[in-house]
Amino acid sequence: MPEAMLHLLLDQNVPHVGADWLRAQRPLWTVQHVNDLGFAGRPDEFLYRWALDNTAIVVTYDEDFADVRFYRIGKPHGVVRLRVWPTTEEKTIDALSRLLDQLPPEEWLGRLIIIDNQKIRVRLIA
Repeated sequence: MPEAMLHLLLDQNVPHVGADWLRAQRPLWTVQHVNDLGFAGRPDEFLYRWALDNTAIVVTYDEDFADVRFYRIGKPHGVVRLRVWPTTEEKTIDALSRLLDQLPPEEWLGRLIIIDNQKIRVRLIA
């Protein structure tokens, strides 16, 4: 079965190198960073709505995106919540690498994925 083609939106709190790294690892995916889209400083609700409208999975360090009750405008296509510390470029890429290695992309859709320094937790978005 071919790998799912995903559309990812990386929040401004995710180091830009994470977007570059993901593009190199998965060149067929659409990986966009908030800063590249000119959305730096835009409120989370704007980004959430943009992700909904563009069928994008949000990758963020922000815990607000992990709580779907926070935004009552629709169910997200998926959220990857990074909880690694420190929030360095190296730790971010390590977390994303573990995600690519451990969870098939088709299992990212409709799920909240929380990655900390030790493990990856996955649950369906209600």
